[in-house]
Amino acid sequence: MRVVAVSPHLDDAAFSVGGTLAALADAGHEVTVVTCFTRSVPDPAGFALTCQLDKGLPADVDYMALRRDEDAAAMAVLGAGSLHLDLPEAPHRGYTSAPDLFAGVHDGDDVWRSVCAALADVPGDLWLAPQALGSHVDHLQVLRAMATLDRQVLWWRDSPYVLREPDAVPGPDLPGGLTPLELPQDLARRADACACYATQLGFQFGGPEQMRAALAGLPEVLLAGARASELAGAVVL
Repeated sequence: MRVVAVSPHLDDAAFSVGGTLAALADAGHEVTVVTCFTRSVPDPAGFALTCQLDKGLPADVDYMALRRDEDAAAMAVLGAGSLHLDLPEAPHRGYTSAPDLFAGVHDGDDVWRSVCAALADVPGDLWLAPQALGSHVDHLQVLRAMATLDRQVLWWRDSPYVLREPDAVPGPDLPGGLTPLELPQDLARRADACACYATQLGFQFGGPEQMRAALAGLPEVLLAGARASELAGAVVL
């Protein structure tokens, strides 16, 4: 079966559902992670520049190229393929501060349509995508795109946001009538894959050991509609 995980950023799929993806790959399924917002932007300024400076990276580093390399290493650990869409992250679409990233999608920011267009010809039988817990605008945009497309989706809990807000509410575009399920998952491989995102671990978790400790007790609970649940059952037979 072709399994496709649609990740907003270069780490979200691994942080949130890496154990499930590793187990699916081990079971012989073709697993691909499509990451939406991976465009390199020359000479970043303002908040976009701050987003790399606050991770200890100088201004002349191609931040997204570095992150794409990290993602390649993480996918190798998970046994998954990768596809990087050439779309800009929110700081390059007019979002000007960290609070702005979580204050709702700006009027006129229709990047979800570009996500839909880019995914239209990507083959897949079973899909995984974020619930947009935490309300990051890029996650909300991916949720909206995937809810619009005619796909069978397992919706993951966004990590590390679910660790910070266990009662966080999904984005408003999450379909109704969903039930929770868990597939086999290799959580040790998830941690090893997440360790590949070295630029993010200090900022998100406080460091690699803290990441491993934080994720150790976090099972990957998905939400699914009836047809997606049937497909999910088929992949573990």
